[in-house]
Amino acid sequence: MDAYTATATILLIMYLSVPNNGAQTHQKLPERIAPGSSLSPTGSDYNSLWLSRSGLFAFGFYTQDNNGFVVGIWLVGKMSRTIVWTANRDDPPVSSTSKLQFTTNGIILTDQHGQEKLIVNANARASSASMLDSGNFVLYDYNNISRIIWQSFDHPTDTLLGSQSLPSGGQLSSSLSDANSSTGRFRLNMQVDGNLVLYPAYTTQSGWDAYWSSNTASVNVNYHLYLNNTGLLQILDSNRDSSLITTLFDAEKHQQKTGGNQTIYRATLDFDGVFRLYAHPNNSASNKMITSWPGNNPCEVKGFCSFNSYCTFDDDKPLCNCLKGYKFIDENEKTLGCERNYSKVECRGNNDGVAFYNIVPMNNILWEDHPYFETKDMSSEQDCSSACLVDCNCWAALYDDGARSCKKQGLPLRYVRRTHEDDESTTAFLKVGKNSMENWKLNDTQSPLQPSPPPIKTTSNDAVVHIIVVTSIFTVLLVSAVVISCHYIYKIRVLSYKRLSDTVNIGLNDDVALRRFSYNELKRATNQFKEELGKGSFGSVYKGTLNRGKRLIAVKRLEKLVEEGEREFQAEVRSIGKTHHRNLVRLLGFCVEGSKRLLVYEYMSNSSLGKLLFGDQRRPDWNERVRIALDIARGILYLHEECDAPIIHCDLKPQNILMDEFWTAKISDFGLAKLLMPDQTRTFTMARGTRGYMAPEWNKNVPISVKTDVYSYGIMLLEILCCRRNIDVNVLEPEEVLLSGWAYKCFVSGEVNKLVPWEVIDNNVMENMIKVALWCIQDDPLLRPTMKGVVLMLEGITDVAVPPCPDSSSA
Repeated sequence: MDAYTATATILLIMYLSVPNNGAQTHQKLPERIAPGSSLSPTGSDYNSLWLSRSGLFAFGFYTQDNNGFVVGIWLVGKMSRTIVWTANRDDPPVSSTSKLQFTTNGIILTDQHGQEKLIVNANARASSASMLDSGNFVLYDYNNISRIIWQSFDHPTDTLLGSQSLPSGGQLSSSLSDANSSTGRFRLNMQVDGNLVLYPAYTTQSGWDAYWSSNTASVNVNYHLYLNNTGLLQILDSNRDSSLITTLFDAEKHQQKTGGNQTIYRATLDFDGVFRLYAHPNNSASNKMITSWPGNNPCEVKGFCSFNSYCTFDDDKPLCNCLKGYKFIDENEKTLGCERNYSKVECRGNNDGVAFYNIVPMNNILWEDHPYFETKDMSSEQDCSSACLVDCNCWAALYDDGARSCKKQGLPLRYVRRTHEDDESTTAFLKVGKNSMENWKLNDTQSPLQPSPPPIKTTSNDAVVHIIVVTSIFTVLLVSAVVISCHYIYKIRVLSYKRLSDTVNIGLNDDVALRRFSYNELKRATNQFKEELGKGSFGSVYKGTLNRGKRLIAVKRLEKLVEEGEREFQAEVRSIGKTHHRNLVRLLGFCVEGSKRLLVYEYMSNSSLGKLLFGDQRRPDWNERVRIALDIARGILYLHEECDAPIIHCDLKPQNILMDEFWTAKISDFGLAKLLMPDQTRTFTMARGTRGYMAPEWNKNVPISVKTDVYSYGIMLLEILCCRRNIDVNVLEPEEVLLSGWAYKCFVSGEVNKLVPWEVIDNNVMENMIKVALWCIQDDPLLRPTMKGVVLMLEGITDVAVPPCPDSSSA
């Protein structure tokens, strides 16, 4: 060490050791905190927190919701404290045995299990740290002890303090509650377009989701939100030498209200979604709210009451109630929303709506969500409610008598509030299950009531005797019929077994209820394999008939089986034969003779989804496409999670989705990949599948999982939504050749309507579907949802977060 370095080190040590003689009576650390300093959750002020020079702000451990300790910054008060920043706010609290240590790399938290985590990363070598009187915690550079290399002001959570900015693209996120500083349900965005906007969390930046805006959007700007030390809250333009764009509030004009110059100001996005400006007179933790956005009415906050509930007031306090037909998810946390109090029946057409559901009205309801369908030529309330009842996608409708408009809403029902003012021109209609009608009274002013006890019925003695006699006779007849049936069934099975034993025994158990055909039977049934329905990687498919032409079948003649294919074929037939789902093509039987392997399936009269989407016939409308996408997702979910052993399809594409006579989508060729020879798909890679639908991991020589099917489904979902192939070289614009990349660009720019220019679709609904697809095609399999998650998102039961950019070049 040279003389200069030694001298500088001695001076730094002396500087760090200078005591702080602030105004507080208790002992405080020096202004500069040296590497090696540590804190623990319990103990004296000296080792449990680091105070600013004047003792206004503290950095250290604080208790959260009586569940443990978290690290943060707070405004010190004698009786209470005001949290202004939290480190790693979504991590679980730690115990009293944890430790916080400042090192030259940053600040390390050691939890009760001895696990270390760097919660403040200096990104350079730090010489010291300091808790400033502004509420900013900073780290200084080792080579330049006056240069700040990290500061808490650059990483705001839910609060801005005096002299702090929210930069362009920055965000504040509310806390979960007053007692829990984890990320909550609302966010404030300083958008890159210059607009300051409040949104519910986990929504896109669309006008339908926003509930307050500064209306300062412009072009080629770099706006930021700034709060100065005098309570002046402004939106400034950094590109124009910080010239003022707009003033949200000027506290200097309210000095008598806020306590004069000895005041600390903070702007906080509170847990209820309201952005408020607070004043702390005389630098104390006690506060006074001086203004708020949007006003101070939580019911104006979209999402204050979550899904399927509405916001109203009771004694001037906001209150969340369930819509009719729904019940609270958690009675103790009513802002979490509501769920159906009846079983959902699968809807296939008009009769299902009438048979299983009722429509109930609610008055004084304001619906601020975007409808998926709206018509302005509805003549009456009855027509509007009837139109919702028979629509499988409609769960609520809003009728405006003055405009003669009917707006349909799908699940989840959100952004609903109730007014105290009577508005006879607007009526909301809710679709509820008939089995829920007994559980609550149709009362506009109350949430669903508990079911009333069933009436007590009495029966006479004569009636009891009559019932016993009839039941006895019926039981005797039934037992006799069962005995006779069992006798004949036994004789038939013995004869069948004897006939089958004369041919090759493939070892299939009796629990596979499949018919075994001879090769000549299937040859006659298909008229010498005359009419070919299609040809794929597994072989050719032929149309045939059974029972003298009364039943149509599809016969798949498998090709290029593995040489030792006996066991593989048996295993696959077992697994396929045991599957039964309305969205899977049903296997009826099989044929094994020598090297010949054939499978017999139910006949699908409306060909494949590929021909439906990409053929010359009419395009299916939006509702049909959404139903088809959900049918396919449910079928894949069955294969992945509801079979005895998970089945990975390996080749999902529209050509392998067949349509029956009712246009129900059914997955074919599932479970057959193992029957192929190893070099079957060597055209592209050693992987199995079809180019354009194959997940990236196929090309990386890594083990595959059910997530490979999720990727293929995501590509197929985009094709279903947009009625075009994923790769189409015939489009006019080069950027549109790859659908997955084009869809992401349209989503980011908020122009998803460009994907379906021939059709008018609610942007909000379309965006949600596109988001589901983009999550499915993430390069990293861990980022892709499970098919259970996909189904829940498509059904609207769970929210769809904003997906990151998928690396679509791998497609």
